[in-house]
Amino acid sequence: MKMKRAFDFLYYQLEKYPRADCMNFKENGTWRNHSTAEIVETVNKLSLAFLEMGYKAGDKMAIISANRPEWALVDLAMQQVGITSVPMYPTITVEDYKYIFGHSEVKMVFVGDKGIYGKVQEARTEATGIDEVYSFDQINGCKNFKEILENAPDKDIATLDSHKEAVKEDDLLTIIYTSGTTGRPKGVMLSHKNIVSNAFGACANIPLELGKDKALSFLPMCHVYERTGTYVYFYMGIGIYFAESIEKISDNLKEISPHTFNTVPRLLEKVFDKIVAKGNELTGMKKKLFFWALELGFKYEPTEDQGFVYNTQLGIANSLIFSKWREALGGNIKMITCGSAALQLRLKRVFWAAEIKVLEGYGLTETAPIITASIPTHEGIRFKSVGKIMDGVEVKIAEDGEILAKGPNVMMGYYKDADKTAEVMTGDWFHTGDIGEIFEDNYLRITDRKKEMFKTSGGKYVAPQLIENKFKESNLIEQIMVVGESQKFPGALIVPAFEGVKEWCKNCGETYTSESEMCDNPKLIAQITKDVAEFNQDFGNWEQIKKFKLLPTVWGIETGELTPTLKLKRRIILEKYNKEIDGLYEKKY
Repeated sequence: MKMKRAFDFLYYQLEKYPRADCMNFKENGTWRNHSTAEIVETVNKLSLAFLEMGYKAGDKMAIISANRPEWALVDLAMQQVGITSVPMYPTITVEDYKYIFGHSEVKMVFVGDKGIYGKVQEARTEATGIDEVYSFDQINGCKNFKEILENAPDKDIATLDSHKEAVKEDDLLTIIYTSGTTGRPKGVMLSHKNIVSNAFGACANIPLELGKDKALSFLPMCHVYERTGTYVYFYMGIGIYFAESIEKISDNLKEISPHTFNTVPRLLEKVFDKIVAKGNELTGMKKKLFFWALELGFKYEPTEDQGFVYNTQLGIANSLIFSKWREALGGNIKMITCGSAALQLRLKRVFWAAEIKVLEGYGLTETAPIITASIPTHEGIRFKSVGKIMDGVEVKIAEDGEILAKGPNVMMGYYKDADKTAEVMTGDWFHTGDIGEIFEDNYLRITDRKKEMFKTSGGKYVAPQLIENKFKESNLIEQIMVVGESQKFPGALIVPAFEGVKEWCKNCGETYTSESEMCDNPKLIAQITKDVAEFNQDFGNWEQIKKFKLLPTVWGIETGELTPTLKLKRRIILEKYNKEIDGLYEKKY
């Protein structure tokens, strides 16, 4: 069958790889399976119900929920009758809800739980035009999603055919409001063609067994990364299991034993930190073996034969140490795709050494999202890249080093914002805002964000992301932001890795008191100063961190320092810690 619309992927699975576990979710402690046939039937009922309720092609509906089957059901049902979905992060502020509701003109809102419902009701006080709010959970005072199904008209499904056929590949599928690190969110308009072409391109090098394997889904489906991944799973006949929560991922991995999942670097960093923490709890020979294996992993080069001695040692490390890592991930992982930000080089090495293929990719919401993807073979992987440019996508480097992309995946534009669209488009070329270079056979390397680079008072440019990524290799540094615009030298705000600090205290005879007191502890400051000096050696003199300030509070989404995809909101952090930053540049220097 020809697939030109996103909802076609579901019907392709029904035809080629019908599954008893197309989509799955844990309810009351038990995994409930939804078959492909059941999903198709429910989606069609919802589409008929939307039409019966008076909604039509071009209308907008919002989805605000954690990942669950209902999210995909209403999304697919909207698509079939030309309704545009406006997915939103459950974690954004009421003010952002107010803005997006008004700007996108949504007519109906689907919410997941009571907490989201409360925020939406508050936002509705200033957002006109919303007919109704429906919830997936049972919430007093809120209409339930099941009521729509119960009231669906008893019509022949064939009556939907004309509506499906009226949906064209160039039609607007969704408006995704970018979380953004500054300013108001922008509504990225993506067509069916944008996402379908990207999903096809992503399938090219995925080493999963068609119709057989399983995926765990926990990145928000409102982000195009996980959402496009969902269409890939439909197409390949991969069963999708929605994680209960971020906190339950470890349990869900063991219960499901998936073959793949999508993630972001911050979560892999946390996984690694927990592994190291467990290693630190070992004693004697077991502890020595653990850290011996870790050091071996950090030296791993997939494209080189590292010799008999190294290969033999790595085989032993895999048997004794790394095999337990694989078991903790369920025992069946064939690949993990990672995007949204830069992944530490040492983590790429050690996971591949442990026979866990972490495949880094690169893209943006505006490119639906994939521009490059890593090749899942030892011959094809390039650790110092974000993968190979995907077939059908063109990339070139502008004179100032900015990465430009062109292809069927590039957005239709920003909703109601021709000026902002013109700022990022030159003809068909999209300006990514990232700096990079193409090397070897169409592999891409990212060196920094164009807008995040800054110039010191000496006229030297500093690329903060590269520095930050390197410094996070310290077991004592959890979060870091490099500062220094127009100053003599770069400085840094550092949030210590407090679990690592506790372990450091045990090893050096210090008493762990509180986060605030530890940030003023002279011995800890001296140790982090030593780590900073070591990492500084990888950078030019003008890039080196000369002074830093330890902060006792971890940056988060709810507190405003991180975007929903865990990127630093630099402007917010600069404003919030203005005094601390000023303190880095006082008189002595």
